[in-house]
Amino acid sequence: MNSYTRYVLRQLFAGMLLVSAGLTCIIWLSQSLRFVEMIVNRGLSAGTFVYMTMLLLPNFLTVILPIALFTVIVFTYSKMVTDRELVVMRAAGVGQFGLSKPALIITFLTLIFGYILNLYLLPESYRAFRLLQWEIRNTYSHVLLKEGSFNAISGDVTVYVRERAPDGQLLGILVHDERDETAPVTLMAERGALVDTGKGPRVVMYNGNRQTVGANAKLSILYFDRYVFEVPTSTESISERFREPRERSMSELIHLEDAEGVTERDWGKYKVELHKRFVSPLMGVGYAMVGLACLLYGPITRRSQTMRIVTAVSIMIALQGAALSLENIIAKNLDLVPLLYILAIAPMIAGTVMLIRHPKAPKAPKRQRRQKLKTA
Repeated sequence: MNSYTRYVLRQLFAGMLLVSAGLTCIIWLSQSLRFVEMIVNRGLSAGTFVYMTMLLLPNFLTVILPIALFTVIVFTYSKMVTDRELVVMRAAGVGQFGLSKPALIITFLTLIFGYILNLYLLPESYRAFRLLQWEIRNTYSHVLLKEGSFNAISGDVTVYVRERAPDGQLLGILVHDERDETAPVTLMAERGALVDTGKGPRVVMYNGNRQTVGANAKLSILYFDRYVFEVPTSTESISERFREPRERSMSELIHLEDAEGVTERDWGKYKVELHKRFVSPLMGVGYAMVGLACLLYGPITRRSQTMRIVTAVSIMIALQGAALSLENIIAKNLDLVPLLYILAIAPMIAGTVMLIRHPKAPKAPKRQRRQKLKTA
């Protein structure tokens, strides 16, 4: 590896880290706002919130990496053209592939990391995210009853806690249960605690009373020393939870006939997800070749830089839009699956051909050559 390759590779690697980190933070912040409701209404801790959103990072990176790679290559090589570095290197005899070698190395590393993300990290992390999200929404082991407010456990059950002691004990508890519309129940207790058992969460209350209004509008009060109230939870079990295509492992997507909960009617979107995991990293390679071909093809001048960059960005956006459109179309007609691979491979081939068939500098007219000979 010569000094030029090391020099450009360092710039590409540093730029790749900065651009990927910046785009990831922007998308992470925008997506994490969806889960603020769980902090406000369900009392999730900051640690659980951060862990939950971090599980989405592989899902973000599969989209970010190809775009970041394209951006870094276009920016770095454009800057080198502006600084006349590429002009000097080309004048020194460095060929097209010598100039593009650093970009090809970073592209190859990104391709490997992209396949690790798509084939393993993405399904594992997204499955863990969906499972945690399901548990938070359908069970109450993660819920902290907020003091001084009415906590709507479900549409028919409301719990009020006056104060929460440092040891986790609940003081001044009021529970209103309207699951039985003919006989609503109100429970009041001096103290208690939220206990998570194997059969679901329970509120254990001490020194209180149970008030019930019967059909004849007569109030009956039952005083108790200890009372256990069962918190309503979802009847759906974890094993019955429907798993999305992104949660499925590669073996499940390949053998859909053996996958649990997948009907033949839904095979289209699962097959598209399978092929997306193979195609997505290749799209990054295609974007990189588009950027290299647009910036290195033909004579390098400052004047043509803006047009080259606009052309490269336009092609990349068109490819990305075509890929998104094809996903919806192919889900309904699996015979069109080869179009996904054609869309990913075509830019790679076109970019390689443009780098190989680099046009030589045009010869000077005969009159200019004769004048040069005479002056010589």
